[in-house]
Amino acid sequence: MIPILRRVSTPLYKLMDSSSSFGGSQRLVALAQQLRLYKPPPTFEDIEEQSLEESAGKVVSQLGFAESTTPISQDPERFRPKRAAVLVCLFEGDAGDLRVILTKRSSRLSTHSGEVALPGGKAEEGDKDDGDTATREAKEEIGLDPSLVEVVTVLEPFLSKHLLRVVPVIGILNEKNAFKPAPNPDEVESVFDAPLEMFIKDEIRRSEEREWMGCKYLVHFFDYETENKKYLIWGLTAGILIKAASVVLQQPPAFVEQNPIFKGQLASNVKQILAESKL
Repeated sequence: MIPILRRVSTPLYKLMDSSSSFGGSQRLVALAQQLRLYKPPPTFEDIEEQSLEESAGKVVSQLGFAESTTPISQDPERFRPKRAAVLVCLFEGDAGDLRVILTKRSSRLSTHSGEVALPGGKAEEGDKDDGDTATREAKEEIGLDPSLVEVVTVLEPFLSKHLLRVVPVIGILNEKNAFKPAPNPDEVESVFDAPLEMFIKDEIRRSEEREWMGCKYLVHFFDYETENKKYLIWGLTAGILIKAASVVLQQPPAFVEQNPIFKGQLASNVKQILAESKL
């Protein structure tokens, strides 16, 4: 599943001990070193996005698929995709677990109001790379200083419902106490965190079968509660976090991620849609 990380026989979370060092614990230092070895599957440069899904710049979608499951690279046409990036920012919790920072969108927004998302948004001209995009957006949305985040790797892009290419950027927050959330009220209602391991477990997860492009696929929902607040994490955000947890913890999910026949069906149907739309 993760070829380059298979070379490490001991899982990352067992390689990391809990002693402290300058700039973060030894376990976070070990995690950063190991994740730098991770190489995502090759990306495909042959897609086009008609329009961004969010005028506010955040990336939220009811569904999203790892780009490697789509037939985009087989299409004979050349496309130049619109691009976005989200930040999967990890830190060490008080209990020693790895946790990820999430946001709840403002209830005043006209689209996807109140939904959970990762910090992130569309790429801008001045961004050097996907890490720049993700950390810049995180600063704008929740006040996370990019200097506090160590970007260590990226995952393969995900394609949203409208074929927007979304790149998950893995970053590590070594000094969690230095981060004082300051959500932008125009975009973000609240900032919270969740255990990363939750996204490969089956304890609070449920799924529904839905249809897109003539294919039946699974949507995963995580009903998470913390500090007497309930959050529903699903769709594209859930899909990215399932993949991130699998890569970081080197464990496959304890559930079926997608219908076995989905990939083949989607390949055929996406090619037809791309041809008809003449993107």
